[in-house]
Amino acid sequence: MALDVGERRVGVAVSDENAVIASPLAVVDRRRDDLAEIARLVAAWEVDRLVVGLPTGLSGREGPQAALVRAYAARLAAHLGPEPPIAFWDERLTTAIAERALIATGARRAERRERIDAVAAAVILQSFLDVPRHRTRTPPLPRPDEGSGG
Repeated sequence: MALDVGERRVGVAVSDENAVIASPLAVVDRRRDDLAEIARLVAAWEVDRLVVGLPTGLSGREGPQAALVRAYAARLAAHLGPEPPIAFWDERLTTAIAERALIATGARRAERRERIDAVAAAVILQSFLDVPRHRTRTPPLPRPDEGSGG
């Protein structure tokens, strides 16, 4: 499961059983019981890892928004207990990617506003899921000093 934590809403996405495809699930309003709602979703989906999008600048540095997301994740971890483990994942440009995807589907502005956080969470999760598969499928390139072997 992945979370796109914003000031007003938290986008939630989940993957299939094989951890191949991420899908938007829900948008949780940040209010008094948002941690309980996320905990309910974690239990209902039997989540074994939680990925939280970490906002960084284009330079890769963390700013004030990243500190707020880390604080929210710490409160969530305290609410959930030791399971599932929480990982942070770079969320640069995910909202823009989500917006373009929703526009491509023909979603109207109001519908995009309602769904963008969950779609952004799906972009975060898909990126997280894709990295290990890519590393195992693609053999490393030979280093220049190793010769061509042929």
